[in-house]
Amino acid sequence: MAESRTIRVDALTRVEGEGALTVVVRDGQVIAAELNIYEPPRFFEAFLRGRAVREVTDIVARICGICPVAYQMSAAHALEKALGLTLPPGVQQLRRLLYCGEWIESHALHVYMLHAPDFLGFDSGIAMAARYRDAVERGLRMKKIGNRILEVLGGRAVHPINVTVGGFYRAPRVADIQALLPDLRWGRQAAVETFRWATTFDFPHLDIDYDMVSLHHADEYPMNHGNIVSSRGLNIAPEEYETHFTERHEPHTTALQSVKLPEATPYLVGPLARVNLCFDQLSPTARREAEAARMAWPCRNSFQSILARSLEMITAFDEAIRLAETYHVEPQPPRSEPQLRPGEGCHATEAPRGLLYHRFRIGDDGLIAAAKIVPPTAQNQRQIEHDLAAFLPRLLHADDSQIARHCEHLIRNYDPCISCATHFLRVKIERQ
Repeated sequence: MAESRTIRVDALTRVEGEGALTVVVRDGQVIAAELNIYEPPRFFEAFLRGRAVREVTDIVARICGICPVAYQMSAAHALEKALGLTLPPGVQQLRRLLYCGEWIESHALHVYMLHAPDFLGFDSGIAMAARYRDAVERGLRMKKIGNRILEVLGGRAVHPINVTVGGFYRAPRVADIQALLPDLRWGRQAAVETFRWATTFDFPHLDIDYDMVSLHHADEYPMNHGNIVSSRGLNIAPEEYETHFTERHEPHTTALQSVKLPEATPYLVGPLARVNLCFDQLSPTARREAEAARMAWPCRNSFQSILARSLEMITAFDEAIRLAETYHVEPQPPRSEPQLRPGEGCHATEAPRGLLYHRFRIGDDGLIAAAKIVPPTAQNQRQIEHDLAAFLPRLLHADDSQIARHCEHLIRNYDPCISCATHFLRVKIERQ
């Protein structure tokens, strides 16, 4: 008689949001690995229809409390394209500085509070602090520095209110930007120490032939601008995104799953994909640390994504220092006033967790007629399931709790942003 084993993780821990996992094993073979995102749909795309253009950046910021800037940036750029809007000088650099702040606070949170405990054998960042207090305090201080950048440029650290289509409502004062520099210089060294610390972790073996996808820009590490490229030769403008990628409904999840066309295959977005595809655009400090670690790039082990995040933190601090040091004049005006007209625009930026795509259509009445938003977790969900199917066979000899712990660790490699909640884990196994 065939032996069937079903492993259920009813609630994932240390991820932003509510998700579960079901694994079905038959005759020693993993025949299904399903990441179930069971939060109800939030309908942001529908909320946006009929709203004024100026309202969009404030509404989309509420999609995520960890990466609101990413949603604001993608929306603002898409709408500026639709309106043919030219930004005032200096605004692009301020937007990049704002994005640096979000990368710093998001990556620091994930590395120290969500991911490092997996490698060091702790159930939480709080428990880890009892033994690694200095490291946890370092991570929290870096996160605070990132939050401070959001406060200075965005008006507040969570759901910023100073970003608008055409620029900023108010330009930050030169003195306020310059005041960031001492902490930024401290943070750069702290990020270097973070990377060196993470290289000492014991990484499980995983070797996946990922189809990696990210933005790529010839002159800078990608945040706000670039073509969409892949490790398998794709190189397109954001306007071609929907020709090469699509979303699909799956019965086991309320989140849409993205696939790459024409074969409907999974793909990888996020820090690991970005570093692999854009290594030469990392800051000199980050490249030097990566080369000194003698780590092979490209890397095909998602457990080592913590190293990619750490390298990106170094780059974000380097970029923030450069931008703050060169900010001598407040842009006047800080924004261009849009002349409303019918039109359509799309854009992609790099959220901390990966590629984020927005498309908007403005109707004859000057209001939003249609909106499409594709977040990074929707693009990574199918790849996570493929990783689980490849990784699980070596674990089937273990007991239920060990299997659940390893599965959660693999999922946390991706820092999935489902929303903002944490739950305890229950595992149920059925045998026939």
